[in-house]
Amino acid sequence: MPFYETVFIARQDLGDQQVKDLIEQFSKVITENGGKIHKTEHWGLRTLAYRIKKSRRAHYALIESDSPPPAIHEMERLMRISEDILRYLTVRQEALSTGPSVILGGGRDEYNENNQSDDKEAA
Repeated sequence: MPFYETVFIARQDLGDQQVKDLIEQFSKVITENGGKIHKTEHWGLRTLAYRIKKSRRAHYALIESDSPPPAIHEMERLMRISEDILRYLTVRQEALSTGPSVILGGGRDEYNENNQSDDKEAA
């Protein structure tokens, strides 16, 4: 089955527990349709780059899964219907990530190591 990474943005007036409930709800849709959840992350309340539906801040969340395409389509359909979700984006990936996402601080060392090696080669 293909790997997918879904990031969604929820309204700012929701509480942390309500956002976690949304993550569980969408994860349940994927597992009921034959998929497996690899990782879920709640990135917290963050400032948006521009206003979306009169909101300047929103809750960000990530779901990584190994699932068939119909499961993803059903999850996206439910996200479109939900008034709590401002935006969402699902991307197909070649492989699942390891460790926490870059937003939570994972991968920062790897990024710095890659940049330092590029700088040394350029000199």
